[in-house]
Amino acid sequence: MKIGCPKEIKPQEFRVGMTPNAAQEAVNHGHEVLIETGAGDGSGFADDAYIAAGARILGSAEEVFATADMIVKVKEPQAGERKMLREGQLLFTYLHLAPDEAQTRDLLASGCTAIAYETVTDDNGGLPLLAPMSEVAGRLAPQVGAWTLQKANGGRGVLMGGVPGVPPANVVVIGGGVVGTHAARIAAGMGAEVTVLDRSLPRLRYLDDVFGGTFKTGYSSSGLVEELLPRADMVIGAVLIPGAAAPKLVTRAQLSSMKPGATLVDVAIDQGGCFETSHATTHQDPIYEVDGVMHYCVANMPGAVARTSTIALGNATMPFMLALADKGWKQACADDPHLLEGLNVHAGQLTYYAVGKALGIDVVSPQKVIKG
Repeated sequence: MKIGCPKEIKPQEFRVGMTPNAAQEAVNHGHEVLIETGAGDGSGFADDAYIAAGARILGSAEEVFATADMIVKVKEPQAGERKMLREGQLLFTYLHLAPDEAQTRDLLASGCTAIAYETVTDDNGGLPLLAPMSEVAGRLAPQVGAWTLQKANGGRGVLMGGVPGVPPANVVVIGGGVVGTHAARIAAGMGAEVTVLDRSLPRLRYLDDVFGGTFKTGYSSSGLVEELLPRADMVIGAVLIPGAAAPKLVTRAQLSSMKPGATLVDVAIDQGGCFETSHATTHQDPIYEVDGVMHYCVANMPGAVARTSTIALGNATMPFMLALADKGWKQACADDPHLLEGLNVHAGQLTYYAVGKALGIDVVSPQKVIKG
């Protein structure tokens, strides 16, 4: 199979879909790897590293898309890239279709087959291709939130850990999954007073057992959120419904109860955001203010630490990428029901229920697609 990896073109996105190690593995499996020149520069991987791995360097994204059977990326294809997709081509990347009708309809019109990293599952009910970036985003959230809290950036001017005689920042993390757990660990490690909210009692028990008194836990409800918001210096939104739009957990009306200069960090912004006042921003212009409350809503947070993120993502995606290349997408999905969960689009048909529900588009069962 010809596996193509174009350079990411989303603003301030420095990650790359394939590391040289992944390219070498694919070559060792008998496949041809095509890398757009400069694709790995933002992550510290020069063209020479890919050439040494056995890949071929192409001069443009157009060449990569025109030549490759499978396109491996990081972020969802941008409008210009979607025009280069063709019928029968396989796309393997993050998609986040539920809040993005334009992308969804373009992918359907292209006739391609699209497998989304964020909906591939595992035996434990987890999301193995989302988890590495969730870990990165979770660990980044308190860091960027602390920066946003600085007075020069519009924040309250509160230091996360305080100092002797001055209390630390009060941080509320909504969601106790991978993002929330890592966010809470880092925020607590910075010295903040942290409360994690979740609706799964087993998850809350797990967090309490593992982390003890490192941070507090609470059963998430609208009443408890309303109670905690006026005390919070920072709220980190870390909720996820796989493949679906994120629920809105903080309304605009509730912002008036918060301290002036308090910070909202919306890690769920890829799925539409979990605060009513959220809209996607970039690393170049990451924050904005609504009703006196600062919002950090960068849609590709892990792109800020591109080298760490690229290697972590490559470690997770490589086995699936090789299975798709070795067997073809249909056989690979037939052999692995977890990979089949990643199938979102095939030949003009939507195959992921949560996306169809969010966008009002008819859905075809992925099992029916592979049998057909």
